[in-house]
Amino acid sequence: MFATDSPTLKTLRNALPRVNLYFVYKNGYSKEVKNKPIRTLLVANRGEIAIRIFRACTELGIKSVAIYSEQDKMHMHRQKADESYLVGKGLAPVEAYLNIPEIIRICKEHDVDAVHPGYGFLSERSDFAQAVIDAGLVFIGPSPKVVANMGDKMAARKAAIEAGVPVVPGTDGPVTTTEEALAFCDKHELPVIFKAAYGGGGRGMRVVRKKDEIEENFNRASSEAKAAFGNGAIFIEKYIDRPRHIEVQLLGDKAGNIVHLYERDCSIQRRHQKVVEIAPAPRLPVEVRDKMTEAAVKLGKHVGYENAGTVEYVCDESGGFYFIEVNARLQVEHTVTEEITGIDLVQSQIKIAEGKTLEELGLAQEKIVTLGYAIQCRVTTEDPAADFQPSTGRIEVFRSGEGMGIRLDSASTFAGAIVSPYYDSLLVKVISHSRDMPSSVAKMKRALREFRIRGLKTNIPFLLNVLDNKRFLHGVLDTHFIDEHPELFKYQPSRNRAQKLLNYLGEVLVNGAQTPLGTTLAPADINPHVPEIPIDLTKKSIDREKDGGPKVTAPPEGLRNFLVCEGPAAFAKEVRSRKNLMLMDTTFRDAHQSLLATRVRTHDLLKISPYVAHKFHNLYSLENWGGATFDVALRFLHECPWERLENMRKLIPNIPFQMLLRGANAVGYTSYPDNVVYKFCELAVKSGMDIFRVFDSLNYLPNLILGMEAAGKAGGVVEAAISYTGDVSDPKRTKYNLKYYIELADELVKVGTHILCIKDMAGLLKPEAARMLVCAIREKHPDVPIHVHTHDTSGAGVAAMLAAAQAGADIVDVAVDSMSGLTSQPSMGAVVASLQGTPLDTGIVLADVSAYSAYWEQTRTLYGPFECTTTMRTGNADVYSNEIPGGQYTNLQFQSFSLGLGDMFEDVKKAYREANFLLGDIIKVTPSSKVVGDLAQFMVQNKLSGEEVVKRASELSFPQSVIEYLQGYMGIPYGGFPEPFRSDILKDMPRIDERPGANLKALDFDKLAEELTKTFGKISERDVMSSALYPQVTTHYMNHRDKFGPVDKLDTRIFLTGPKIGEEFDVTLEKGKTLSIRALAVTDDLKGNGRREVFFEMNGQLRSVLIPDKEAMKKIHIHPKANKAVKGEVGSPMPGNVVDIRVKEGDKVEKGQPLVVLSAMKMEMVVQSPSAGIVKKLAVTKDMKLEGDDLILILE
Repeated sequence: MFATDSPTLKTLRNALPRVNLYFVYKNGYSKEVKNKPIRTLLVANRGEIAIRIFRACTELGIKSVAIYSEQDKMHMHRQKADESYLVGKGLAPVEAYLNIPEIIRICKEHDVDAVHPGYGFLSERSDFAQAVIDAGLVFIGPSPKVVANMGDKMAARKAAIEAGVPVVPGTDGPVTTTEEALAFCDKHELPVIFKAAYGGGGRGMRVVRKKDEIEENFNRASSEAKAAFGNGAIFIEKYIDRPRHIEVQLLGDKAGNIVHLYERDCSIQRRHQKVVEIAPAPRLPVEVRDKMTEAAVKLGKHVGYENAGTVEYVCDESGGFYFIEVNARLQVEHTVTEEITGIDLVQSQIKIAEGKTLEELGLAQEKIVTLGYAIQCRVTTEDPAADFQPSTGRIEVFRSGEGMGIRLDSASTFAGAIVSPYYDSLLVKVISHSRDMPSSVAKMKRALREFRIRGLKTNIPFLLNVLDNKRFLHGVLDTHFIDEHPELFKYQPSRNRAQKLLNYLGEVLVNGAQTPLGTTLAPADINPHVPEIPIDLTKKSIDREKDGGPKVTAPPEGLRNFLVCEGPAAFAKEVRSRKNLMLMDTTFRDAHQSLLATRVRTHDLLKISPYVAHKFHNLYSLENWGGATFDVALRFLHECPWERLENMRKLIPNIPFQMLLRGANAVGYTSYPDNVVYKFCELAVKSGMDIFRVFDSLNYLPNLILGMEAAGKAGGVVEAAISYTGDVSDPKRTKYNLKYYIELADELVKVGTHILCIKDMAGLLKPEAARMLVCAIREKHPDVPIHVHTHDTSGAGVAAMLAAAQAGADIVDVAVDSMSGLTSQPSMGAVVASLQGTPLDTGIVLADVSAYSAYWEQTRTLYGPFECTTTMRTGNADVYSNEIPGGQYTNLQFQSFSLGLGDMFEDVKKAYREANFLLGDIIKVTPSSKVVGDLAQFMVQNKLSGEEVVKRASELSFPQSVIEYLQGYMGIPYGGFPEPFRSDILKDMPRIDERPGANLKALDFDKLAEELTKTFGKISERDVMSSALYPQVTTHYMNHRDKFGPVDKLDTRIFLTGPKIGEEFDVTLEKGKTLSIRALAVTDDLKGNGRREVFFEMNGQLRSVLIPDKEAMKKIHIHPKANKAVKGEVGSPMPGNVVDIRVKEGDKVEKGQPLVVLSAMKMEMVVQSPSAGIVKKLAVTKDMKLEGDDLILILE
């Protein structure tokens, strides 16, 4: 042994200036330490921890070297280093970073001095530490011996016992078989916890509480441990319920000095992985803290610990604490300790590895103090609502939260980054630091709310719920915190509206219109002018507003103000008492149903709504809902009809709203259980509806009465309608004569209607007939207001309405001039002008009508693809012969064109007349009019005359609507069904001889809501109601809404046909939130999965979306997706690899039975059967890579 000052030793030092020379004593420490500067450092890791270490290197003037797998070729960490090299070519993603020989080779080939293992991967592998040292390199961490002993759970436990640190009962060594696991559980009883024997971070960890779960959990834990650490051995110990998880940070040098940097609370965990960490631990008694830190330092000295490491404890409710393990590496949560102590742990690690002592670093224990509180939230690409399933793919949008007191440690956090299923789901660590716990929480919440991450799901909403929890705010924490607070999972998911809209626009640009277009006429490139509303800014108005009166922007009071205050009965009396003619404006519903196939969107209705509220406040009502608008909104316009109603009500608070209610059919085309009709009316009133025009397509009284009762019970004004057909002025038309209508009116008045309506759906009410019918009803019912509705198909509509008014009608229906005529209602301007200066003067200003009409004249050009004038240029008096309803006329034309009968529409009209008489000359209004139309098209398509249809009735295959009508599903027509025509068609089919919905079982709304919630997550009462009426249409709409967002906010041309490349446009999402979008380009080249990239600029930032090209994909095999709407299709809950298949085709499975095992992000998941059934088709094979929602199998 040389003396420390011997000449020989000095000679060696001069010859080998970079070699540390020190004497090693039995405790592992050296008596003398010499510095060895590190010039080049390689990080044997990836992601945010690699970047964290590179930054420390840069600050210390050390060259940094990265390694990356083939899958990480585009990852940010390789770009942050001074040099980067591929490792593990051809290997699996994780194996690449576990390839020790290749990592050493890279170090030697590129003059690396030292290696930092980071955390995870090889960080706790003693053989790696030894290989680094054997290669003549510096390993930044504890000695291989310490790494081995601390990585071995049993050796660490033994050392803790020797050091006098409390421990919990556990196995004496690693366990590798289920038999050993069962034996331990039998001896020590449950619960127990399985842990990976050679790694941490929650991988390979399972808590077992039931004996029958031991084997499955052991196998899963072992499999995860092997995948993460290369060894599947498991350590088992008794599980302590409700513990706090507290760890102490140590830092030791080569001279045997060890200090602690106080403690961290890591109790907020899921699947034994930390989610939120806090330093120092809140509400931890000082005496307990001192004992913990003292024991940690004692254990560190006992094992000869050097560099950074962590001693972890569980702490029970009484303050007792027990050793868990030592993490012989840097921890993910080291950041919070850095923040409260001001000590850079990574730089300290490097300096200690160079040979510096704690004293040289100025790290004496008495000098280490804490300041304030720091919190770390791990933002991960996981879906908390789906049991934290990993979310992988492309980050479409990334915007971080920053500012004072916020630190971000991240890696692939930029738009366009790909989050793969191969590695951990950690995206960014957000660290807040402030003077106390509440202010640190406030900073963290602010920062998290600033984040905008699109394309992937994250746990940010969940983290915000944790931070808002009162127990968290008061520091009352344990490892059961997440499990015992299910409310943490109840949050409003990010709406992601902007990115969803970009996806919709991309879809239109790549695949064309997303709603069927009726004609080749394109929407006009125009922005309709909305007439201005003058605001009264006089002192009187401003003072009135200050005193709590109406705002200066509020519209004048209208009839709705009276209705709300006095109720329906008083409202009807008020209407009847008025001497002038009142008008209902149909522009918002029936007019565009008749002229534009019901395609007018909420977007254009809301633009003009404030003007209507101010200028037409003296209208009787505004018809704006019900009828075909309900299902068309859902089916073709991809918007919610309930939202339409509510938004119009906000803008038009003063005019009564009126809707069309199809009696027992509500707004559908079939009979519903009675409770559905009642619930619908209740919700309609709640959403802003006032007047219900209740009709039945056959004037079938039982159906009418049900609708009237439902509307009345809901608090609405009941306007019972007599559906008009025939001609009361023609003595030869005897079926529907004056007597028939008077008797029907008597019945409706008897039932209690507030208003009586004559509903002329086809425009058959000639002026003389109008006079006769109104006079007769007025004479019989002098106190009941009469409301007349017609269509102007023949061109005689204005004359008929004037005749009705002069005969005593109180209200008539009109449409604004540019939306009137043809199959719509008579012209508002014509009626207003005709009555000016007469006792019936409407009180409406003609100039206001003109301005209103100008808006709709321009707006109508946006709906060119649905314009009726492409096929119908003028009105046509042949309606008196064919009796086609105005609302059906244009739709029937479009249907004829789609069936290839466009050139034969005149034949269809003639056949319509024949079909009507074949069916018994019935009332024709939706849905009975559809039956007549279907039969007419059937006759033309098959070249059948009326006589031939009757003759061959028993052998022809009639449209389903015709069969259901004859069975009685719509009710019983006046005069009964035609015989023997009916019997010839139905043969022995069942018949209904009473109200169709009378015996239908009440709908279970709660059950329907539960089913919808399972499929779509959060749903509203309105969604449930829509589904009750239109199940398939609503499902399609909700899928579209989830995928593409609020498309109703787009301008109409852009909604229908998409923007032009280079076009800039605005989209207002809500008050004060407007997106500025420019369409930039659509790529010509296809991605490998058949997708095209579409580029946009949004609010000045470049964004892109990947859109599957449906035509191109027909030539490419793409794995099918599971359809949520199809029962029995089981999809992958997360992206990953199929590691095990538990069933085969033909197997019978029970609900909850394991089907397949998936692996992603080093986590395994068992996919269970959602229901009992038989495996009809298996769509996956072992080792197949799946994307989220990829089809796994089909059950039947």
